[in-house]
Formats: sequence, C-alpha cells, structure tokens
Amino acid sequence: MLPHQLSGNVCSLKEAEDRLAFSAIFTINKKGEVLERKFAKTVICSNKRFSYEEAQKVLDEQVGPYLHELNILQTLSRVMRGKRQDEGAIDFGDNEVRFILDEKGVPIKIVRKERIETNLLIEEFMLLCNREVSLYVSKLAEKLPEKGYTFLYRIHAEPKVDRVEELTTFVRAMGYDFAHNKKKPNAKDIQGLLKQIEGKPEEHLVRTATLRSMAKAIYSTKNIGHFGLSFEYYTHFTSPIRRYPDMLAHRILASHLGGQPITKKELSNLERMCINASEQEAKAVNAERESIKYKQVEYMLPKVGQTFDAIISGVTDWGLYVEDKESAAEGLVRVRTIGTDFYNYSAKENALVGHRTKTKYTLGDSIKVKLVAADLSARQLDLELAF
Repeated sequence: MLPHQLSGNVCSLKEAEDRLAFSAIFTINKKGEVLERKFAKTVICSNKRFSYEEAQKVLDEQVGPYLHELNILQTLSRVMRGKRQDEGAIDFGDNEVRFILDEKGVPIKIVRKERIETNLLIEEFMLLCNREVSLYVSKLAEKLPEKGYTFLYRIHAEPKVDRVEELTTFVRAMGYDFAHNKKKPNAKDIQGLLKQIEGKPEEHLVRTATLRSMAKAIYSTKNIGHFGLSFEYYTHFTSPIRRYPDMLAHRILASHLGGQPITKKELSNLERMCINASEQEAKAVNAERESIKYKQVEYMLPKVGQTFDAIISGVTDWGLYVEDKESAAEGLVRVRTIGTDFYNYSAKENALVGHRTKTKYTLGDSIKVKLVAADLSARQLDLELAF
C-alpha cells in the first residue's frame, strides 16, 4: 500500500478534481449481463465522493444526493451477487477486527468489522471489473496465439483432499453435516456448510476453519480459474495503489490494447514476478496476522485476573485453545489446570474428557475463562477455566 499522502492525495479520486485513470466501462442490462465493455485511459472528474456509511444512509433513508444512481447500483449488485452464488461462489464473510487506540497507540477497544451493503455493492463491481478484464485479454490471446499474448491471473485451486478431511472432522464434531461421503466437495457443498452456521455462536469459528482449509490464492501466468469465486477468468486490476500485481495488469492490458505483443523475455519476467508477488503477499498476510495478535494481547494486558465469555476454538492433548467472544483474542487453557480430574484427548469427539467425572470440553463449547497471564513479546495468553 502506498503511503496515505500518495494514495489519498495524489492517486485516489477526489471530488471535483481531474484524475488520470484506467477505466473499465460497461453497459449492463437488468439481469446483470454485460452487453458492452470498453477499457481505456481516461480523465475522471468525480461529482461526489461518498464514504460507505454516507452512501448507506442515502440508501436506507431513500433521501439524499444521487439516490437514483445508488438505487440502480444496489439493484444490479444484488442481481450479480445472486448469480454468483447460484454458480457456486463462496462468501466467507468478514472475520476481521479493528482496534480503537488511545493517544499513545494502545488499544482501548476491539470491535468486529461489519460489512454493510455498500461494501458488498462496491465489491461486486470490483469483481465484475477484474473478471471482465481477465476475460477480455484471454479471449484476445486465443485469437492471436502466435503473438505471445498472455496475462497475469489471480488463481485459486480446489482444496486438497487431506484439508477437506480435516475440515469435515472438525465440523462434524460440532454437529454439522458436510460433504457426506465426498472426498472432493464442490463450492456449493461449502456454501451449504456456511449457510448452516449462519447466526450460530460458533459461526466465526467455523468460517475461520473453512477458510483455512482452502488453498491459497496466488498469481500466475497459467490460468486454472478461481475456485472460491467460481470464475473461469480472474485477475487483480482495481487496486493499483494497494497491490503491485494490479499495476502489472494495467501495463499488460495497455500493451494488448496497443497491439504490442509480449516478448518471451517479458513472459519469463512476468512468471518470476507472479511468484514473487505471491510470496510477498504471504509475508504481508502473516505480518498482519501477527500484528493483530500483538495488539490483542496488548489490549488484554491490563485485564489479567478478569473473567471472559469464550468459545473453545481448538482441542489438543495439552489443553484447550479458547477465543474471547468480544475481542477474538485467543489463548490457551492448559490441561493440567482443569480441575482435579485427569483429562484424555478424544480425537473422534474433538474433546477433552474427564477420566473419572466424564466431564467433556468439546470444540465449539461456550465457557467462562479467567486470564492469568499475558506475554506481549510471545503474543501469548494463558487462561484457566472460571468455575
């Protein structure tokens, strides 16, 4: 991501100011079908810049600037989202958290990010743009294979069998039916699972487990489609100030529009850059995950000794991993601290079972825990059951 001074003041659209852009322009009918498409370098002077919340308020109250246009966009986005879901697209939701910080940067509150409909609206048209750009260049390449036309794809392979088996065991231990007698569930099977857990206390837990069972999306010059989106063609085009691959897609499309073939050397470099971009993305995702853990532990530091409502997010022979329902911070309840009984790990039940009392602590159970220690350097929380 470019620094805000560049991304916000130089590169982004600003109201009533001319901005250079690479535009994807579509004519779409009421069924959400693309009738015409055009890609071109343009100058955009934006009449109005909404925040997501401002646009949502206009739609909710049906009063405000550009109401007619926003209503059309909302209607089309709903139609297109419905078509994608019918074709098997998977929506993993949004499990992210955000931190409210004090003047010293210390978190004082953690809240779950919530996607409102205007988030979904913009997402739908970004998906449309990314898909159509990829489709356009791919079809062009089919007509002119001798000129070496190629592209940068965002691909997502089918999940591996062993990961699916782990997920199946995980969700069945929580009482959910998934991919019964199937070694290779399709996207609609996963859709069905996510629909089963909507609104349940363990929804966040199952969504996270399902997402982790999927293959990682990567960049490649070899197109195999995108399993999660159920797209045959897909790329990243819409966020060049956030991702370098989008800038590469811009350059390649501009080259194709100008009738300039990509040389063998450029193709070799592009494949190398796809590998590098995928590796750098993985590092960035891991860094973000670790930074979130750090802030969650920092938030919990002054709360040592307090009790919390939690859900069991993992079961092992050494203890229970639990997630605080409010902050999503995860910690460990060590098996040696659980009462006076001796507990055995049951892989079949995904539970710790008391030898004498038969008391059972199962994946997905809601429990109360007490925070006994927080180690910021190790990003680790130690908890005990609060009886």
